Amino acid sequence: MTDITAENSGAGRNPVAPGAGRTVASAVPQSLVARLARGITAAEGAATEWTVAPLTGEPLAELPQSTVADVDTAYRLARGAQQAWAARPVRARAAVLLRFHDLLLKRQDEVLDLIQTETGKARLHAFEEVLATAMAARHYGRAAAGYLKDRRRGGAVPVLTHTVEGRRPKGVVGQISPWNYPLELSVSDALPAFVAGNAVVNKPDTQTALTALWARELLVEAGLPAELWQIVVGDGPVIGPAVVERADYVSFTGSTRTGREVAQRAAARLVGASLELGGKNAMLVLADADLEKAAEGAVRACFSSAGQLCISIERLFVHGSVADAFLERFAARTRALRLGGGLAYGADMGSLVSQRQLDTVTRHVEEAVKAGATVLAGGQARPDIGPLFFEPTILDGVTDQMAVCAEETFGPVVSIYRFDTEDEAVATANATPYGLNSSVWTRDLRRGRAVAARLRTGTVNVNEAYAAAYGSVASPMGGMGDSGLGRRHGAEGILRYTEAQTIASQRVMPLAPAFGLDDEKFAALFTRSLRALKALGFK
Repeated sequence: MTDITAENSGAGRNPVAPGAGRTVASAVPQSLVARLARGITAAEGAATEWTVAPLTGEPLAELPQSTVADVDTAYRLARGAQQAWAARPVRARAAVLLRFHDLLLKRQDEVLDLIQTETGKARLHAFEEVLATAMAARHYGRAAAGYLKDRRRGGAVPVLTHTVEGRRPKGVVGQISPWNYPLELSVSDALPAFVAGNAVVNKPDTQTALTALWARELLVEAGLPAELWQIVVGDGPVIGPAVVERADYVSFTGSTRTGREVAQRAAARLVGASLELGGKNAMLVLADADLEKAAEGAVRACFSSAGQLCISIERLFVHGSVADAFLERFAARTRALRLGGGLAYGADMGSLVSQRQLDTVTRHVEEAVKAGATVLAGGQARPDIGPLFFEPTILDGVTDQMAVCAEETFGPVVSIYRFDTEDEAVATANATPYGLNSSVWTRDLRRGRAVAARLRTGTVNVNEAYAAAYGSVASPMGGMGDSGLGRRHGAEGILRYTEAQTIASQRVMPLAPAFGLDDEKFAALFTRSLRALKALGFK
């Protein structure tokens, strides 16, 4: 590995952000843990499991673990509350989301502390979760009535057939949410389910369960019936299938491998599922890009939440004519990023969440360097800051034989590739089974949108890293290929939690021989009618 031996604040190693002066224990006292843990559906005297604060390695929370029997209880309670909730007017349900929006913004410091202590991310990146969750709450609080309203449709026979499409709640949604964005990926997916009239049984990752439990408590304060959102916590291979096998619909965010298993279990029961899975996302820097803005955007794209973001960039394609100039700017910005574990704003990047993530990142970097890749920035763990810190890392000279080329790293590591033509860049960016997010940088927005349309990903950002598309909450967000099924946000994000129902009322005459018509005359009449309807432009 390259020799990066400069002093802590020098040219070689990333500087350390000043500490915040607060400990994990003071930010998340055991009295708060005990209060939040009461929101877990688990029998009295249940077995417990400790979580650990990634920033320091300190014990964080002892949480009761749910059993399969507890999952049964959760579904029973949720089903008992769902019908009365669904009977409320949509606008009354939506009002809960709008009150939650205001409470979340008012009390954001509480949940920012929880997110940081459970995930290890920098406070600015924790705030991204607050921002995204508030935007989703506002959107569905305002737009749900429009998405869910009955819609008049063309009938079988104009005038004589009155047809209405309605939307009915699925019932109880089984939701499995991951550790990397514990507020946004649990709450933002649950909000449209609630406003559509459903209950939710949610299994968050044990490591980040406190954040989901805090959000549940806040939603109940905003007016959500307490039994409508059940939270179970436990071993994924045991509790996860139990959640899926009792659900009327499944919402899953996690790895592609586990997502396939979830899809198979849901399909066996003829139950729908939406799955947001892995990615190996690409960023394209075209020859005419503003290199200063592109380098700044690449830092956000690659290193937000220490790269533990499904839509972060792991492959960076740069036109050969600007590659050296871009990399000089990008590497300088990356080396200047301040690492830190303080519970306050100021650090540019925080910690990885677990030893498993650190091991994967370390393996990918060390194997790539051993096989000939060059480290342009970073490349080392930083135990001097905390047990799970790893420097933001840029690798040049990566080949397709290296694990970092094709496997999802899910850490602060990006590989650089040069290209000569846009066709080459698009083809190489698309040469992956994944298709979640991508980014294009150019001074010509029309050109950027044209290139974006050729990329096979569910979202594409032009002159932005990921936030522009993800933050456009009225538009769908999700993956193609191995990156998943279905979409969150927009109409698709709420209609997935509903069943479409068509109610058609027939007047005057039936759709069958009547008024003395025999079969032949009936067929002739409708043949003439069909020709006339086409000529008149009916759909």
